[in-house]
Amino acid sequence: MASSSEIGLAAALNILTAFAFLVAFAILRIQPLNDRVYFPKWYLKGLRNNPLQSGAFVQKFVNLDFRSYLRFLNWMPAALHMPEPELIDHAGLDSVVYLRIYLTGLKIFVPIACLAFTVMVPVNVTNRTLEQSKLTYTGIDKLSISNIPMGSNRFWTHLVMAYAFTFWTCYILKREYEIIASMRLHFITSEQRRPDQFTVLVRNVPPDPDETVNELVEHFFLVNHPEHYLSHQVVYNANSLSKMVNEKKTKQNWLDYYQLKYNRNNQSKRPSVKTGYLGLFGKRVDAIDYYQSEIDKLSEEICKEREKITTSSKYVMPAAFVSFKTRWGAAVCAQTEQSRNPTIWLTEWAPEPRDVYWDNLAIPFVSLTVRRLIIAVAFFFLTFFFMIPIAFVQSLANIDGIVKVAPFMRGIMEVKFITSFVQGVLPGIALKIFLIILPSILMMMSKFEGFTSISALERRSATRYYIFQFINVFLGSIITGTAFQQLNNFIHQSANEIPVTIGASIPMKATFFITYIMVDGWAGVAGEILRIKPLIFYHLKNFLLVKTEKDREEAMDPGSLSFNTGEPQIQLYFLLGLVYAVVTPILLPFIVVFFGLAYVVYRHQIINVYNQQYESAGAFWPDVHGRIITALIVSQLLLMGLLSTKEAAQSTPLLIVLPVLTIWFHLFCKGRFEPAFVRYPLQEAMMKDTLERAREPCLNVKDYLENAYVHPVFNNENKWDVSDDGVSDEEWPKEPTLVATKRSSRTTTPARSQRSESTRTLLCVTDERSCP
Repeated sequence: MASSSEIGLAAALNILTAFAFLVAFAILRIQPLNDRVYFPKWYLKGLRNNPLQSGAFVQKFVNLDFRSYLRFLNWMPAALHMPEPELIDHAGLDSVVYLRIYLTGLKIFVPIACLAFTVMVPVNVTNRTLEQSKLTYTGIDKLSISNIPMGSNRFWTHLVMAYAFTFWTCYILKREYEIIASMRLHFITSEQRRPDQFTVLVRNVPPDPDETVNELVEHFFLVNHPEHYLSHQVVYNANSLSKMVNEKKTKQNWLDYYQLKYNRNNQSKRPSVKTGYLGLFGKRVDAIDYYQSEIDKLSEEICKEREKITTSSKYVMPAAFVSFKTRWGAAVCAQTEQSRNPTIWLTEWAPEPRDVYWDNLAIPFVSLTVRRLIIAVAFFFLTFFFMIPIAFVQSLANIDGIVKVAPFMRGIMEVKFITSFVQGVLPGIALKIFLIILPSILMMMSKFEGFTSISALERRSATRYYIFQFINVFLGSIITGTAFQQLNNFIHQSANEIPVTIGASIPMKATFFITYIMVDGWAGVAGEILRIKPLIFYHLKNFLLVKTEKDREEAMDPGSLSFNTGEPQIQLYFLLGLVYAVVTPILLPFIVVFFGLAYVVYRHQIINVYNQQYESAGAFWPDVHGRIITALIVSQLLLMGLLSTKEAAQSTPLLIVLPVLTIWFHLFCKGRFEPAFVRYPLQEAMMKDTLERAREPCLNVKDYLENAYVHPVFNNENKWDVSDDGVSDEEWPKEPTLVATKRSSRTTTPARSQRSESTRTLLCVTDERSCP
């Protein structure tokens, strides 16, 4: 385990690293050459001009105003200057709610840290329990609960503080839930018109031998929602076409690259390329002619595939985007059951067009359950087999273990600086490297499950990432770390004393988490604002590919908030802070520094850099609230178990009340505030519809929604859309007065229709010619 000197070395290294990143950022951001890297959002909004277009030649690339270098930290107050309502207009509610997670951390942990250092640290440090024991410990461990003697009355202080920390955390969570729920309702009420407000995604449309999916959807909603149904767009299985389009874009990029290279060099010799795998093997040919011919072939294949998809019924999925004339009509449809059979005609709010994950719309609904079972099993094995590298990482924190495995390193490990680095810095870095590839794996698993929106994919991936970190990073580090640290005691003591050793050793594991917080939370956050990877890639693209201003805009990559990785990582800090607040309070200042630094950094990034892919109006906040509640309950259960090993069993009945109260509080918040995040009040929908009709009496909603949910490969490639029976949207009647059907009489129908008899009766009433 890391001693206080080793923690000090780790803190110094991470502070210096974070400061170096911040200084480098402050210098790089004011260089005209890097303006598009550090302020891309303003370019996308058209509110910032390119500084390379004016001034002297040198000033186009280097900032010669030396006074600006003295104000290198001005970006911090500037990031805090924009008020929250203006920030919502600028970046959206999702970004503001994401920032409020960091703000919630500050509101919770700053008062808790002050109270813990005022009351609990003096209670812990004024004992000599560890000095009189045979356990391996450091000076930092003397500040923890491990330094309290068995059965001491001082444990009542920890009990009272556990209640105080719980009540304060619940108070802050209730206030934040109330504020964010109000912000969401106000945002939905005041925001401009969006296609998803009028549209419902319908899945599991039942097959019918008499009608196509297109006709079936139209008839069903004209009969069951006659006053509000407007139009619909069936879902095509266009995944193969999408792959062709992406392949064409890739080859077009290579063609542009070689053409630019040829034009810039002004040489008579044209560029060449090998036609084999990755351009490493095969015959060498003219690169420009080769890619041009490949693009021509793909264009022909794309046209054939597009025609095949739009004319063949086998490419039409049993799903559709159904649009309504009013928000009220869409809300009623999305939030009610459509059929007496609850497994068909399933409706849900449609994601906004930017949020749709088109590839998963082609997955048959019946296969989703099987897919999710497969992923659940795969995630189980991924989670528990990952314990092996976690255990290896923990072994790095033990010098004796390294020397036993590699005796030749004994001399090196005796060097004070090496020992401090290995125990204070290396474990956190190694664990961070192991976790880099994990989010990509979890996102692929979520895509395989079949979620139809990017926001749903990120929320499911975030849930799994949090579970993974809880089991492996938190529990795994505690269990394996305790085993490595106290291995000698485990071997030479009786079985009755092992729980006592574990109870004393778990608080000591705080030193590992302190190093992890400094590596990931301090240096990692400071590295985030530097944007090293986007900076390098932008200048490479700018040097090799950019020819026009449009090319330069495409090379600019603003990125977006990675909710699937960022939010679970924040929740790990909530978990560590709440668990160790009573057990080892020394960890709390490191948590507070993380939340404060991260709040300022990400506020700057949201204002100047990130451009969100979608807007869910803070729909992820119930997940955030639930995970903080989970962390609170885990901290209470851990304290309960810890006190039981300290012969303080008399406090256990009082501690049992805490999880019960916390669960009751969670259920209260769930019932009081969560409906605002999963349903749309009909009162709000009617008010917004009424105001819109008064302000825009001539609004044509159908024209507004006409191409909103057309698959991008159709919308971008050919700018037209055809239904599965060959009838274009423009040919559909604006206000249909009767429902046409292709059904023949029942005596000639080869199979019994799967539509309900009530629906068929309504169709007969509407169109007597189609009835027997």
